[in-house]
Amino acid sequence: MANNTILVVDDEIGIRELLSEILRDEGYHVALAENAEQARNWRNQKRPDLVLLDIWMPDTDGVTLLKEWASNGLLTMPVVVMSGHGTIATAVEATRIGAFGYLEKPVPLQMLLSTVGHALRGGQNKPSSTLSLASLGKGPLIADLKKRLEQVSNLKTPLLLTGEQGAGAELCARFLHHPYTHWIEPDTFTFLSDTPFDLLKQAKNGLLFLKEIGNLNGLEQKGLLKLLSKLDKYNVRLVCASSLPLAELTAQGEYNPKLYASLSGLCINVPALRAHREDIPELANKILLHCIESGDASLQQFNTAALNALRNYDWPGNLMQLTSTVRSLALTYTGEEISADDVKRILVAAMPVQSVPSIPLNIPLREARDLFEKSYFEQLIDHEGGNMTRVAERAGLERTHLYRKLKLLGIRLRSH
Repeated sequence: MANNTILVVDDEIGIRELLSEILRDEGYHVALAENAEQARNWRNQKRPDLVLLDIWMPDTDGVTLLKEWASNGLLTMPVVVMSGHGTIATAVEATRIGAFGYLEKPVPLQMLLSTVGHALRGGQNKPSSTLSLASLGKGPLIADLKKRLEQVSNLKTPLLLTGEQGAGAELCARFLHHPYTHWIEPDTFTFLSDTPFDLLKQAKNGLLFLKEIGNLNGLEQKGLLKLLSKLDKYNVRLVCASSLPLAELTAQGEYNPKLYASLSGLCINVPALRAHREDIPELANKILLHCIESGDASLQQFNTAALNALRNYDWPGNLMQLTSTVRSLALTYTGEEISADDVKRILVAAMPVQSVPSIPLNIPLREARDLFEKSYFEQLIDHEGGNMTRVAERAGLERTHLYRKLKLLGIRLRSH
């Protein structure tokens, strides 16, 4: 516990001193800031393990400072916001920006220590990326995406997020997730055909996120349709994502028309990374900063040419691919500056070597052709990061023909 440093930001000296005394008695190191400017300066010099942040301050309020840290890639530690005048709306806004939690003043001692302990334990298991919707970009496409999500944030209607794999559907779903409620994100769809209501019980009063629902088989589609009918009973917000064109699949008879009609009533498209490439340099810097501050990489930075190389790449795997690429650069480079050549080296290394599968000669031509085509499409889909438009272009097929072909070959698309 001795290495845990907590920054307390509050304009009331009595609150600062009380919190400081309590936390130091528990063995924590404590730093104090009486306003946002002091907190800003302290954060610029080092990263605390936790910040207790007052909402109401004279120079800059806590939510504004939280937004600033999030947009600048500095929200790499858990932040718990505090307010004696707080509302649920304030808590919702703060947690959407990236706050770990919310405390009402006066804070009960056990509640304070429990929240601090929980936040610090969560902070030790840092995710590979600190990206959130607030840090996704400042360009017009992302601004429009945020506006659309804000407009539907308080609705109970199921939401369908469309767009390429890795574009950020989960970040959008987490933006809609209310604080202090359940977040349920199943890894498989088998529950839909077996026990479709079990996850509703787990997600009661919270949010259920289902990704890549275009991959559902017939039984799973029927199960999801049943689940939709019980959302109100369990007060669950359902957010689904699909990189496959559900309208086309429905027209081909491969998707339940009633299910598609229920899901398509409220639909938002998440733009591909290359569509807002002006945001890529800032995103790359945030991911790199997180790698450095988490102790995974030494102090380094991108030079201008490297950032241009990242911006000009098409990123078929979108944010997932950008994150893994920057992380690879951070972990494998030991100098102070990452160049464009370094970026190209990683991107070329990430491209799989195409190989022709070994096909047995004691099978009919039709079976041999199916084996070859299955391997061909699996490698092509992997190479293009699940971008089916580019897969169709490379294969020289219409998208509808492509999906039919993949289904015949038994290739099911799953998110990475």
